[in-house]
Amino acid sequence: MNNVTLRVYSFIDSLQPQLASYLATSSQGFLPIPGDACLWIEVAPGMAVHRLSDIALKATNVRLGQQVVERAFGSMEVHYRNQSEVTSAGEAVLREIYADVENRMACRVAWKEIIRAITPDHATLINRQLRHGSMLLPGKSMFIFETEPAGYIVYAANEAEKAAHVTLVDVKAYGAFGRLIMMGSEAETAQAMQAAERAIANINARATA
Repeated sequence: MNNVTLRVYSFIDSLQPQLASYLATSSQGFLPIPGDACLWIEVAPGMAVHRLSDIALKATNVRLGQQVVERAFGSMEVHYRNQSEVTSAGEAVLREIYADVENRMACRVAWKEIIRAITPDHATLINRQLRHGSMLLPGKSMFIFETEPAGYIVYAANEAEKAAHVTLVDVKAYGAFGRLIMMGSEAETAQAMQAAERAIANINARATA
């Protein structure tokens, strides 16, 4: 499979409680739990993700939590309590497509912003649109973050949750762009944004595409 483009290869050593719970509520496969190691892979063309999921599952004990096939891209999420199982699954996928981690696409931050003291009308509208995370409360600050490719947003969300006392409202890791919404105090959302930016910088330090 040397015609497959590695768009995202994002390893998470330990899923944080809120993100693990969010992924579990939206998962179509096996549910992750806090502390699981996790690997998010996105490739093009999209249909290639079926073969890559099959290889990862047959080579290791990982569980398939998510698989999304879109018109242009395909994404998969595998997880397991043992980090070595997850890294071995990733290595099997990389061998199949003749790629290294360094061949993954670099990540572009398409948007980042903190909106302070959210109004009740704004909070209500967002809460009516979103169903899997926590509700956005009026008066809190809202941290929004958008990445391209989409799958990198999961790593950014996990690092932001590690670094700050924020509440996860929404994370969307597939499509053209990945989107993250978190809520907290002005200081905590600023800290979360810094952590998300550091996460993306870390990804780009090992990307060549």
